[in-house]
Amino acid sequence: MEQIKTTGSSSRNTHKRSFTARLVPFVAAAAISVSGCCLGHAFGQAATPAPLASAGNHRPASTRPATPYTSKHIYSDTADPRADIVAALKQAKHDHKRVLLDFGGDWCGDCQVLDIYFHQDPNTALLDKHFILVHVWIGREDHNLDIAEKYKVPLDKGVPALAVLSGTGRILYSQQTGEFEDMRHMDASSVTEFLNHWKS
Repeated sequence: MEQIKTTGSSSRNTHKRSFTARLVPFVAAAAISVSGCCLGHAFGQAATPAPLASAGNHRPASTRPATPYTSKHIYSDTADPRADIVAALKQAKHDHKRVLLDFGGDWCGDCQVLDIYFHQDPNTALLDKHFILVHVWIGREDHNLDIAEKYKVPLDKGVPALAVLSGTGRILYSQQTGEFEDMRHMDASSVTEFLNHWKS
């Protein structure tokens, strides 16, 4: 009887080992599948494009080469942006355009690339026809912060940062999540999308 018990136990153990052996490949495959999915999200492989670039075929920021640029003077540290905005609103109301505020600094590479894209077709034509562009110098993120706050642009999310105003000064759009802060790894069509969406 003792021998029979031992034999039964051995049979059950053999069955368990056989079942486990068959189960291992499936568990391993599932683990690899889940791990790959998680790693893909962790490294941005499965990330969806930023909202402003969602309608175009833009390469993800992690893979698109940075756009080269030569630094130039864009943002004046001696200008009076408050007066510039007042004048721009007056002109925009008269010409049935909108005011585009661009917060940044010459030190900002992404601001430099945004300016390059502003001067490429069809963006140049869109700007000329529908917008009055006002550059707002922010120093090292320590100047004209009250203006950014007035137009609800959180500079701590990154620059360049944009806002769009109606001719009456109403805020139509204010950049909230640093949509353009990685402009060097975006393409000019993302700017085209933005301008077409917010044009007058």
